[in-house]
Amino acid sequence: MGHALCVCSRGTVIIDNKRYLFIQKLGEGGFSYVDLVEGLHDGHFYALKRILCHEQQDREEAQREADMHHLFHHPNVLRLVAYCLREQGAKHEAWLLLPFFKRGTLWNEIERLKDQDNFLTEDQILRLLLGICRGLEAIHGKGYAHRDLKPTNILLDDEGQPVLMDLGSMNQACIQVEGSRQALALQDWAAQRCTISYRAPELFSVQSHSVIDERTDVWSLGCVLYAMMFGEGPYDMVFQKGDSVALAVQNELSIPQSPR
Repeated sequence: MGHALCVCSRGTVIIDNKRYLFIQKLGEGGFSYVDLVEGLHDGHFYALKRILCHEQQDREEAQREADMHHLFHHPNVLRLVAYCLREQGAKHEAWLLLPFFKRGTLWNEIERLKDQDNFLTEDQILRLLLGICRGLEAIHGKGYAHRDLKPTNILLDDEGQPVLMDLGSMNQACIQVEGSRQALALQDWAAQRCTISYRAPELFSVQSHSVIDERTDVWSLGCVLYAMMFGEGPYDMVFQKGDSVALAVQNELSIPQSPR
């Protein structure tokens, strides 16, 4: 684990004995922030993800996310540059230093094209789909499932290749559900960690004595493919209108003839 020092007056931080300059905020979630920083030792830009850890469980989950990154050395899975836990009194933050991709996410690309009344071409979709599948193959090959695959969790590198990110929801690929208590716990976990409009049907109502496996990622992959083809996920509008996604995923999906 690396060591982080306090944010200096000039807006720099030190991680693993290397100094990084704060450039700007990139985004924030419920308990995390992402900043753009520049490595003063190499001039490269990085994304610094800072996770607020209020309890020991939060620190353990952040450490686990870092551990998941360390499992992979694959061009289609986001690598971890450095990790450290910053402590200041009772306040704890887990810092994950990640590569920065200026093109943003697959969803950014889909939205950019929609603003121009355009869509990804068939060749682009097939190329992206192949890269996403290769990333999933690497994850599944290690015995894990991503569990939160969606366009906003897929970065695009400088060559337009997809890179899977946000490994915090990953867990073992094959889960044997032994009883009702475990089923309910897994269902509650999925409600918190798996985006509703890309969540597989079996995670909405987990059954006792069932098996949850990497096929949940295959469902999400289908939703991502739909979003690449039509500019939005198959259940995005269901969710936005306040209707039940849990019911919608049980029914046959009507595929539009063409978005164009």
